[in-house]
Amino acid sequence: MSAGDGIPFVDLRPGEDAGAVRAAIDRVLERGWFVLGPEVEAFEAEFAAASGARFAVGVASGTDAISLLLRGHGVGPGDEVLVPAMTAGYTALAVLAAGAAPVFVDVEPETLTIDPRACAAAVTPRTRAVVPVHLYGQAADIEAIRAIASRHALVVVEDCCQAHLATRRGQPVGTAGGGGAFSFYPTKNLGAAGDGGAIVTGDAALAERIRRLRNGGQKDRYHHLEIGVNSRLDELQAAVLRARLPYLAQWTAQRRSLAAAYRAALPPELETIPERDPGHVYHLFPVRCIDRDGLRAHLSAAGIETLIHYPTALPSHPAFAAGGTKTGAEACPQAARAARELLSLPLHPRLSETAVRRVAAAVGAYRKGHEPG
Repeated sequence: MSAGDGIPFVDLRPGEDAGAVRAAIDRVLERGWFVLGPEVEAFEAEFAAASGARFAVGVASGTDAISLLLRGHGVGPGDEVLVPAMTAGYTALAVLAAGAAPVFVDVEPETLTIDPRACAAAVTPRTRAVVPVHLYGQAADIEAIRAIASRHALVVVEDCCQAHLATRRGQPVGTAGGGGAFSFYPTKNLGAAGDGGAIVTGDAALAERIRRLRNGGQKDRYHHLEIGVNSRLDELQAAVLRARLPYLAQWTAQRRSLAAAYRAALPPELETIPERDPGHVYHLFPVRCIDRDGLRAHLSAAGIETLIHYPTALPSHPAFAAGGTKTGAEACPQAARAARELLSLPLHPRLSETAVRRVAAAVGAYRKGHEPG
């Protein structure tokens, strides 16, 4: 990469997987079977094995995966679900789609994953579940969350949408409680060529119920046992995911290597999100800066694309004004602060360490030019 080249935030074009992806698509087109067929069945088995789970069920999106897991556990109208205040809005939307009310709780100040103490304080007689988000690819403190859930008879539904192959103390995410929800949106660590999602679980009965719920509540064709939805992972996306799944471990290792390169090259005074566990899979690499907008403008002028994950804490979204029992940003100060300061730097498997050093140098130049003096 020459000094004049820009550095995009992500590159979604097929690379080393291009041949396998094209062959997979051709295979589906030639077969002429496009919904709930052999590709979905094969991918479910392969993804379950890769994720350390007994079962996987393909659905249309990560949002649906969370919602259907909650419904599979009987969570619905009248129930409250604890959700971290710093995450994508789709986590809370999934709770609403299940008919329950999201209750926003604050996050830990360093890792920005859900704060177990805030969870414990937010439990009410209506609380039925908690959805820890493994944010940016790092597992939440699932042991502490499970202890709280056990005391209050809560279901733990893990939002693993940014955490494919992540582990916590050696245990794969999604396998510690009531199941895990994954997204295969194209930017994810394992991305499809469109939307897609899956749940993982060790519970055969739960997996069977979600298979029914995703397909209109049908036990078999035209026999609806319960109110379901239309949320089916299609054959084309399943085939693309099957083609890419064998590369995922290698891509994960590349993400970890690039994150280590960032940590070595960035100015030491710049605040990063600490790695709590080596099972971190670095879906994103955010840094914290009080003058976030200034730094972002400086990097943009240098040809470096950045994004903000996320610019608004969930309690401050108008869409959730009536959704949670804690709706004010003052109830979640750590999330509100993070929303003001976070900036995600480019990190993806096709990024070079030369590009990482260039980004770090540009950050360093900005920091040097804005030292108090």
